[in-house]
Amino acid sequence: MPAYLVANLRVKDPAKFAEYREKVTPMIARFGGRYLVRGGAVTPVEGSPNLERVVIIEYPDMASLKAFYHSAEYAPLIALRQAASEGDVAFVEGYVPG
Repeated sequence: MPAYLVANLRVKDPAKFAEYREKVTPMIARFGGRYLVRGGAVTPVEGSPNLERVVIIEYPDMASLKAFYHSAEYAPLIALRQAASEGDVAFVEGYVPG
């Protein structure tokens, strides 16, 4: 069953965030992830979702997502992302029809 990393970020330091994005992209692929949403325009239609830079990354399963997020390789990039932005990150279980 697929699993998703969902983030809503507010970039505070665009240069640092660009460095993070450059370094994290190949790492995401190595762990089987692929971007579904990567900071495109947000158009609220109901409520006040307070969405800014939305990122959704799909992984083959929750184990792959957790292996990526908790890897020693990703730890310094978490620190870089947190220095460059603030926001929310969550893991979401996917759905397989049938």
